[in-house]
Amino acid sequence: MKDAIEKITRGINEIISLGELEKKLASGKKLRVKLGVDPTAPDLHLGHTVIINKLKTFQDLGHQVVFLIGDFTARIGDPSGRSETRPMMTDEQINKNIKTYTAQVFKILDESKTEVVYNSKWLGALGITGLLGLASRSTVAQMLVRDDFEKRYKEDRPISIVEFMYPLLQAYDSVELKADVELGGNDQKFNLLLGRDMQRDFGQEAQIVITMPLLEGTDGVKKMSKSYNNYIALNDAPKDMFGKIMSVSDELMYKYYELLTQADLKSVKAMHPKEAKVALASELTERYWGKDEAAKAKEEFDKVFAKKDLPDEIEEFKMTAPAMKLSDLLMQAALVSSKNEARRLIEQGGVKIDSQKAESDCEIKPAAPFVIQAGKRKFKKIIPM
Repeated sequence: MKDAIEKITRGINEIISLGELEKKLASGKKLRVKLGVDPTAPDLHLGHTVIINKLKTFQDLGHQVVFLIGDFTARIGDPSGRSETRPMMTDEQINKNIKTYTAQVFKILDESKTEVVYNSKWLGALGITGLLGLASRSTVAQMLVRDDFEKRYKEDRPISIVEFMYPLLQAYDSVELKADVELGGNDQKFNLLLGRDMQRDFGQEAQIVITMPLLEGTDGVKKMSKSYNNYIALNDAPKDMFGKIMSVSDELMYKYYELLTQADLKSVKAMHPKEAKVALASELTERYWGKDEAAKAKEEFDKVFAKKDLPDEIEEFKMTAPAMKLSDLLMQAALVSSKNEARRLIEQGGVKIDSQKAESDCEIKPAAPFVIQAGKRKFKKIIPM
């Protein structure tokens, strides 16, 4: 059991409580371990996999993992960590995102040993009577204990009544599933603890709560998120995934090792940082794309960044105008997301034209094809028409 505890507690933020978990494990019972994810975006990223990897740890230890897709709760949107009310999602958006979720999560979990459930099955059946019954189990004062709700209330920011329902619905999921353990990010603690209370109210044994730290994105500052454009998606092309991992700081690299791999941290820290980072990028890229693609990604990285060569394959962009400002060309060729980003990149010396640094937002009048590079990893071959 000691080995199991060490694997489960590696990299966790908090466990409530360790004594209860040890008791459950000692009983020999096959535990039901729950993780709920709302399909609010089509792509999962490495930040999501911190928790999914912990779910895989339980699966490898022989327990029953339950991957819950919150197709009902996604309509509300989890208010955890939010400074404003989320916009309501449509059924069409939710269903589109669901299609990508299972394909991505089964890159980590064993599909044959994973129970996939959708909370619309029971939450949709509650009806107004059931919803009122759940609402009666909590008070406004209890909800305002949450840091995010309390902050918004003090700043006179709107909090919709439906947002108060979200933690109650998530808690009821644990009742319906008879969860022994629930996993979540450290911003989910309030919701997870409410699940313990709700289970007791329904005469069940309270679930163990395990929270995981939020993984910083490639900027090393903010949590990994598509909103902050600092994420590494599971669906990123192998060369992009490899390159993004190589771009993180040495300090963040060690956190990625702890939360995303089972590597021995002492051995990792004994390696040269660059060697360790290459090993990390290779391991993660191979996990999601296979050995051959990981090897190609490493070869491409070495070619472009170590040897300063151009990639073997560069997407083309046909420039139809006879002349164009460099910032406009960067935008139209989809090398940047905004003109502000284009200007900033040019000012910082991050744009090259045929390997020569662009000194200003000059006018481009090409007579022949050329290669433009934006940042470290983005290339386009410009074809004048």
